[in-house]
Amino acid sequence: MYCVYILLNKTKTKTYTGVTKNINKRLLAHNAGKVKSSRPYRPYTVVNTEPFETLSEAMKKERFYKSTKGRRKIKNMFFKA
Repeated sequence: MYCVYILLNKTKTKTYTGVTKNINKRLLAHNAGKVKSSRPYRPYTVVNTEPFETLSEAMKKERFYKSTKGRRKIKNMFFKA
């Protein structure tokens, strides 16, 4: 089973979206600085996960979240209260 995850950094200014089979292992990699694009903004916490049966379904959802429309949705979910 694959999982699309959204991370939010401690200062609540940056999000990161990705796909993984093991969310705990992936979060440790982000917080350890092993992911170049998220390294400057750590530490992160998991704020949303969505399970998918296939990798292609998960990647489709990840692409949506990384699109302009998807980024707006993330912003509305976490930054507008």
